Amino acid sequence: MTRYLKYLSTFIIVLIAVVVVFLKYQDYLSNPWTRNGQVMAYVIQVTPRVTGPIIKLPIKDNQAVKQGDLLFVIDPRTFKASLDQAHANYDQTLDNLAALEKQVDAATASVAQFKASISEAESLVDAATSQLTEAKTKYLRNQILVAKGTVSKQRFDDLKMQYEVATANKTQSLAALISAKSALLQSIANLAQAQANLGAPGDENARLRAAKAAIDQSALNLEFTQVRAAVDGYVTNLSLQLGSQAVANKAALALVDINSYWVDAYFRETLVGGMHTGDSALVTLMSYPDQPITGTVDSLGWGIAQSNGSTGYNLLPNVSPTFEWVRLAQRIPVKIHLDQLPKGVKLRIGSTASVLVRTKI
Repeated sequence: MTRYLKYLSTFIIVLIAVVVVFLKYQDYLSNPWTRNGQVMAYVIQVTPRVTGPIIKLPIKDNQAVKQGDLLFVIDPRTFKASLDQAHANYDQTLDNLAALEKQVDAATASVAQFKASISEAESLVDAATSQLTEAKTKYLRNQILVAKGTVSKQRFDDLKMQYEVATANKTQSLAALISAKSALLQSIANLAQAQANLGAPGDENARLRAAKAAIDQSALNLEFTQVRAAVDGYVTNLSLQLGSQAVANKAALALVDINSYWVDAYFRETLVGGMHTGDSALVTLMSYPDQPITGTVDSLGWGIAQSNGSTGYNLLPNVSPTFEWVRLAQRIPVKIHLDQLPKGVKLRIGSTASVLVRTKI
């Protein structure tokens, strides 16, 4: 009997172990797990907008900074001088525009003057025409009378002279009118040239806008001499020193965005089929094994690079010379968004993490 109970107990223990293993295996199939995870975050390359020597460096490597904190200062003297020059150019532009406005006023007055001259010349032409008509009529009438002897030769000569004078006066008045019209056209051209030199009025003037833009650009360059943190984060891999030359559009240091941490977990392709965005996850960091972090599946990768077929020597494809009889499943990246961190847990880019995704709850 005792021996029977011993066998029964052993059987029960083995059965329980098999059930536990089976349940664990089912749990593993239902809730995929991987140790191939890494902590990631956005790294901002702090790049100065202007070039110059660094005269102030209030930070040190691996220091925590807040958004807007001063990282370093570039020598501002050159940019301050440029701003002063831009202000001087702006003032000179105002003076030049004032002078051009006076030229426009003078040209406008000249146009008005020549228009008045044309009116006066036209009046003289009308008067000369009337005088010529009257003189011509008398001259032609008396030409017949002098032939008959009715009018004296002296009277006829006087009328002839009056006719010739009237003709000359009309010719002269017509020439004056043509000259006035020509002068008006020239004055109109001068006015157009003066208006073109002046440009648009007020704040719409191109020269004035260019001078203002130069001031704005110089002010921005002066502001850019103070480089500040764009986000809350950690300064990392700082190699700058006082006196170092900061170069525009060239990264000077790295800033880890403290609010952008996530975990990239690499699951076998056989396990991602049941995963979906929004599935809950449990992340365990190697550096904090007893403080798991909850999270959710943010997204699943849509592709990975392959080694076979990549371009090699002479632009020929690289192909592995061996074939593994056991086909290994590829690893697909899964992005895990982290929830609230446990107290005392500090995340670092590249840290190793184990990730469990609960696909069935």
